[in-house]
Amino acid sequence: MKKITSLVAISFVSIVLNGCASFGKGIAEAFLEKQDTEDTRVCEITGNKFNGLKPQLEAPGRKMKVLMVHGVGNHLPGYSTEFLEKLAKELDLTVMAKAHKNIKLAGPVDPNKNLGNLRIHRYLNKEKTQELLFYELSWSEITAQDKEVLSYDNSGEYSFRRAEVNDLLKKFSNDTGPDPIIYLGEKREDILTAFAQSFCWMINGDWDSLPDDVHQVCSSRNVTPFYNDSYAFVSHSLGSRITIDGLQRIASIWTSSENAPYYTAIANVMKNKEVPIYMMSNQLPMLQLGRTLPEITNQAGAYCQPTGEKYADRILKNTNIIAFSDPNDLLSYSLPLSFVNKYLDSRLCVNVTNININVAKVYDAFGLGRLANPLDAHIGYDTDDRVIALIANGIANEKTAPIVNERCRWTETID
Repeated sequence: MKKITSLVAISFVSIVLNGCASFGKGIAEAFLEKQDTEDTRVCEITGNKFNGLKPQLEAPGRKMKVLMVHGVGNHLPGYSTEFLEKLAKELDLTVMAKAHKNIKLAGPVDPNKNLGNLRIHRYLNKEKTQELLFYELSWSEITAQDKEVLSYDNSGEYSFRRAEVNDLLKKFSNDTGPDPIIYLGEKREDILTAFAQSFCWMINGDWDSLPDDVHQVCSSRNVTPFYNDSYAFVSHSLGSRITIDGLQRIASIWTSSENAPYYTAIANVMKNKEVPIYMMSNQLPMLQLGRTLPEITNQAGAYCQPTGEKYADRILKNTNIIAFSDPNDLLSYSLPLSFVNKYLDSRLCVNVTNININVAKVYDAFGLGRLANPLDAHIGYDTDDRVIALIANGIANEKTAPIVNERCRWTETID
């Protein structure tokens, strides 16, 4: 009888515990679902107001040209498709070319070398009075061969020994971790040449004059870019470092005594342009470690003010950096003014607007603290509706999107 009673008791406890587990799981799921419906993610903007791409599209006779530069990891042509489609929708561009164009990039020194791919898309509004040419640079094939050193670690010989989640994380690390290291080595020149070639194709001509399905070098010598065209860059993680380094490298080429005669026309056009760079998961401070300073720093007043003694030698009228950073992105940093003055070329005339934004959801872990997936926080920028809206229509102007007015807080900075 005592034995039977014990068995009954054990069975009862088992039922109760299983019931509690199911009940607890139900509470947890309901709790998380409630948090999902209450989107309280932060969006705090600090710095100068900016207008986004829309005003440039609306200017009569003007084409808006945007170059996107990806970050770490293997990227195949077409990686920007979701971002581009969301951006086109936000800009109300409902007409597109039947097919995109691809240019296999080549270097002026070695035209046979492959330097990645440049894919170009064309979007227009319904009336065909506004035109966006979107240039997508895929440079990761430059580093792919170097990363094959780690390919054995992704094979079944080693990967089966890991727990499933750890194996996924290790493969992700093997794909993304080496790129910043490789960039500091000899492949840096090839990557910057790929950027320069992309920039060259962007400033040359229009859609009809662009070649397709070719492996070809672009030359910007003695070329005057279309005067009315507007330019912008969108970059992610390491791509932001590549964009800044690429612009500084181009500036050095244009202004060298040997090359100056060939680039007078293009230099005169570009020094009157305001060019925004929309940086997602900005890593400039971390990737500055151990690097030499640019040629000219801490001289913004001399180069960027109309009354400055070197104003005629500026590269751009303004480089407006809009830096998106999720505080839960372990690889992202804001850009303080002190960094801009010390580590960025003064001739670029950089202005910074920092955007502190949660692109990953933040959860309350049952009183144990708040948490967010750091991977989502690193890669979620280019699909976030607020990020897209800010790039398209800016902040603090009559075209600012409702989602930005409702969900973001802007703090203006003044001198």
